[in-house]
Amino acid sequence: MACGPKLKRTRFAPSPTGLLHLGHAYAALTAAGRASPGEFLLRIEDIDAARCRPEFEAAIYEDLAWLGLDWPRPVLRQSERREAYDAALNRLISLGLCYPCRCTRGDIRAALSAPQEGAPMAGPDGLIYPGTCRGRSMEDAGPEEAIRLDMAKALALLEGVPLAFTETGPVHPGDHKLDEERLLTHVGHVILSRASIGTSYHLAVVVDDAAQGITEVTRGEDLFEATQIHVVLQKLLELHTPSYHHHTLIRDNTGKRLAKRDDARAIRRYRDEGETPADVRIRIGL
Repeated sequence: MACGPKLKRTRFAPSPTGLLHLGHAYAALTAAGRASPGEFLLRIEDIDAARCRPEFEAAIYEDLAWLGLDWPRPVLRQSERREAYDAALNRLISLGLCYPCRCTRGDIRAALSAPQEGAPMAGPDGLIYPGTCRGRSMEDAGPEEAIRLDMAKALALLEGVPLAFTETGPVHPGDHKLDEERLLTHVGHVILSRASIGTSYHLAVVVDDAAQGITEVTRGEDLFEATQIHVVLQKLLELHTPSYHHHTLIRDNTGKRLAKRDDARAIRRYRDEGETPADVRIRIGL
């Protein structure tokens, strides 16, 4: 018997560092809608233990259930995945693609204080690292230091490997081939592991999307530029590259995107004021 088409699998991956707001409602409902008739997963991205709170995680479950969403249990929690992240990092280290970095944000900002004309100060991983520690060996890594990916070495290793992804979102639809020069100048040597959390967003999200079999990553358009980092890591780790759907962001009346500190637009507030899930859908344009 011939197999039918592979069902789509999407995910919503909030961090329990505050109450979910209207932007999260839009993201979760968009991911669930994109999965139909496939599978929608919930992932708790709680690697930053210093900022995550159990009460915020409990609120995530309550708010999403109130919106009418359901997902398989138990959910994947990043705080329980350290072994998987360590294995991925150690593989990249074994390939000779990493180096330790002791620089602070202040050090990096000072090094970038007189950039070359036309050179960007920041990229999808924050300030673009000038490579100060690039010549250091992993054998010299201290316990409080970050681990960076040497992008030049990574691209050399991937020579001849197609670096591309498919975007299904409304802003940048189509197939995108990565520009290697842009990866060097506009992305740079990204952090793979921070001492405080043992991994980084970029490494963890790539490992987890692969582990969960995600076929389409849905997230805000502010993360579109970070996709090139994720494609590079997927190729280095020999993981499948899913399609991506970067949706528009929910903004306030001034055009500023919503943040968790903006409790005035928390889903819980609308619940407490008697609004229904249908009312929230109308507020976010769904």
